[in-house]
Amino acid sequence: MSDTKIKICGLRSEADVKLVNAYKPEYCGFIFWEPSKRYIAPETVRGLVSLLDADITPVGVFLDEDIDKLVEVVITSGVAIVQLHGKEDDAYIEAVKERTGKKVIKSFKPASAEDVRLAEKSEADMIMFDPGAGSGKTFNWDILAGCTRDYFLAGGLEPGNASLAVKTLKPYALDVSSGVETDGIKDGKKIEEFIKNTRNA
Repeated sequence: MSDTKIKICGLRSEADVKLVNAYKPEYCGFIFWEPSKRYIAPETVRGLVSLLDADITPVGVFLDEDIDKLVEVVITSGVAIVQLHGKEDDAYIEAVKERTGKKVIKSFKPASAEDVRLAEKSEADMIMFDPGAGSGKTFNWDILAGCTRDYFLAGGLEPGNASLAVKTLKPYALDVSSGVETDGIKDGKKIEEFIKNTRNA
């Protein structure tokens, strides 16, 4: 059995919360970047978080947000972890941790081994490798070889390659959104299969 954790990202409704409560990923994500088709208002998230199983950690996803706005959204929504998906530097990361009291996941676009080395030095509590903000595309996993930190793996993951990702890379966690959707809606069968394949790898 795999120890790799799972994050289902892009939740938008009570139906989505019921699905994650049923299948028990360790994390779920809410998108606070307004241009995203998966954007959800902080007030709505507060209601959804109240329905979430206590064992599932809610994560708020931001991209180059004004820090005052970010702090306000974190307080309003009730998310437990802040995920930064833009060009935020270590000073910004430290300010987020200090002002919110929350742990931070910082996402990096891994185009080369040098990008991986830079990510390893991040002041974030956790790091993520994602080739693009919700692009749904994989990347050359070989460049992650020798990474000295635990990391979330994202980008193009779906039930068919979850097991391979775990066996090949042994990441801390897999992060999936569009890979468990049908026509833009979270699909219970795909979530179940993704989680089963990850756990059994």
